[in-house]
Amino acid sequence: MTRSCPACGAANEEDEDFCGSCGTYLGGSSSRRARTAEPVPEADAPAPEPDVTPPAPRPAPTPAVAPPPPVPVVPPAPVAEEPPPSAPEVTPEPAPVPVRPAPPAPAPVRPGRPVEPVADEPVMAVQPGVPIAQRPVVRPVVANEEPDGTPCPSCGASNRPGRKFCRRCATPLNPGEREEPLPWWRTRWPFDRKVRAGSGRLLRGSLIALVIAGLLVAGFLLVPAGRYVVEDVRDKLGGTGEISPSDVSASAAAPGHSAKLAVDGVTNTYWGAPKAGASLTAEFDKPFRLVGVTVHTGVSTKAEAFRQGARPTQADLRIRTKDGKIHEKAWTLTDKPGEQTVRTGISDVVSIEFIVREAAGQESGRPIALGEIEYFKRT
Repeated sequence: MTRSCPACGAANEEDEDFCGSCGTYLGGSSSRRARTAEPVPEADAPAPEPDVTPPAPRPAPTPAVAPPPPVPVVPPAPVAEEPPPSAPEVTPEPAPVPVRPAPPAPAPVRPGRPVEPVADEPVMAVQPGVPIAQRPVVRPVVANEEPDGTPCPSCGASNRPGRKFCRRCATPLNPGEREEPLPWWRTRWPFDRKVRAGSGRLLRGSLIALVIAGLLVAGFLLVPAGRYVVEDVRDKLGGTGEISPSDVSASAAAPGHSAKLAVDGVTNTYWGAPKAGASLTAEFDKPFRLVGVTVHTGVSTKAEAFRQGARPTQADLRIRTKDGKIHEKAWTLTDKPGEQTVRTGISDVVSIEFIVREAAGQESGRPIALGEIEYFKRT
């Protein structure tokens, strides 16, 4: 029979005290428990023969005789005169009372050879014989079959081939075989495994953290793509707020629909562009991070009045920064009422130009209406 190791699950024989793979204590083996339970063998000696001598016959009881009653003692009388001598008074003794003897109890008969009673000794009654308990029979102990294999260098017990630890004392059977230290990359996911002491894990972790921090700093300061990624993440995680331009101008405007009506905060008034190609420019006093631009097209946000005027469907954004660089972005607008937003993510913006490229509903010479335009910065 085999039993499994509670630590590693390896199979071990019933007579092994320690696991052969990891050296975990398995508890006492069956052979050791058997040796502990068996009595120690004694020298071979013949068992004594049981006493089969029959008991002597019980003598017949003699009748009990009542003792004579005590003679009363009379104190001497004062001597007055010496009387004449007279015959002594004799007290008659009482007659003995006969006692009927009790019938004797039958003596148990034990089998055995008869023994002739001694003529000179009287036959006396004895108690029944006490049975003698048998002595335990000592069974011979079977010699433990030691497996053929590597002897333990500590206790000398034989071990089966393939074991790494002794089955009696858990001493390593091959102390000269030591595992080589693992390379550092074997301690990192997904190549990680159990790390032994002195492997330099803390040092390697510190070096990796320093390298990552250096790459982040270099990407933010030296690589534009890294800085763009960082700023984009800040735009998405941070808050936004509307910013009003300091000045608004238009390249052309229909009568009664000036450029300032596009930034007045209401959607029932609008800037009217006479034709495609007209532009609306907003100037700002301080550079800021432009997160997005929102527009409301058409003469009204109500569906029944939205199609009564012309509305832009294609536009371009020309965004200028404080260093003079121009960023252009094409914008396709949906021909329906409501706000439409485009995200930009450009830093240090000082001016934004909205240029109408295409429009819908220009029949009868109606102006192209831009109801409202809003600019948002990062807060």
